[in-house]
Amino acid sequence: MGSDDSTPDQELRGELRDDLVRAMQKVPELAGRKLTLTALSGGITNRNFLVALVGERDRYVIRLAGNDTHLLGISREVEHAATVAAAGVGVGPEVTAFIRPEGYLVTRFIEGSPIGEEAMREPETLDRVAASLRRIHDGPPIPGLFVPLRIVEAYRALAAARGVRIPPEYELAAAIGRRIELACLANPMAPRPCHNDLLNANFIDDGVRIRIVDWEYAGMGDRFFDLGNFSINHELTPDADALLLGAYDGGGVRIDRLARLTLMRIVSDFREAMWGVLQQGISTLDVDFVAYAAEHFDRLLGNASTPAFDRALREAADA
Repeated sequence: MGSDDSTPDQELRGELRDDLVRAMQKVPELAGRKLTLTALSGGITNRNFLVALVGERDRYVIRLAGNDTHLLGISREVEHAATVAAAGVGVGPEVTAFIRPEGYLVTRFIEGSPIGEEAMREPETLDRVAASLRRIHDGPPIPGLFVPLRIVEAYRALAAARGVRIPPEYELAAAIGRRIELACLANPMAPRPCHNDLLNANFIDDGVRIRIVDWEYAGMGDRFFDLGNFSINHELTPDADALLLGAYDGGGVRIDRLARLTLMRIVSDFREAMWGVLQQGISTLDVDFVAYAAEHFDRLLGNASTPAFDRALREAADA
């Protein structure tokens, strides 16, 4: 689903390869063909493999779910539907097949280039990102809901049930979240299709448009969560946030909408922190999820302790 970040020694062999090849016999475009499978780097939840047809130019990506990802609120059926919808508006990868019962998603490989984080902050790139997000948010509804403050509550309960120590920062973050929720409820917005995981690795420039991959957290939700999630993940400045929102809205920047984006940067970090907490109880990967969660809690609490946060609460509610 992304740029070709692979090396020859990553070529897949053994039992997993046999299982994948067997599953891909259900895909008409791949059945009975000689295939090579190469692991694609990036990501800590799933495994992605580049599928090439020997002697032909066509390339695909097959995506395997990680361990217990349903506990993270991921539905592979929703991911499939969201990817189809995103492809339909020209942003997501073209879906070739959804292999059941395994839940493997097969998409066309997007020929393009990754976008560096510095480049992502440039005004021209922010314009293009905003255009792609607008296509998604104005697109057809998708199944599933994404309500981040309910998700963090579910993550806490699931983590505690697995014996994970809940960081003491959680209660303060939850209180901050309730203040944000009240401010946003004063100015309700209809849910829109959202990606909800706009990490840098999920963007590809195909030369015409900025494409977005990895739709496993997609659902109907608050479009400003997407904007805030993109902003915090790329460490945008307030000026860059204004450029992003101005491009997204196609005109001047409304103070209440910019305030909502600011608040959703904090909500994004809360979701990310609790994702790291839950992963401590379910992941088998060699990743320091304790440090991961702490990093996001620290940033969340820092951003929520500024005068800009209190101002955003007032401005978001005063639309």
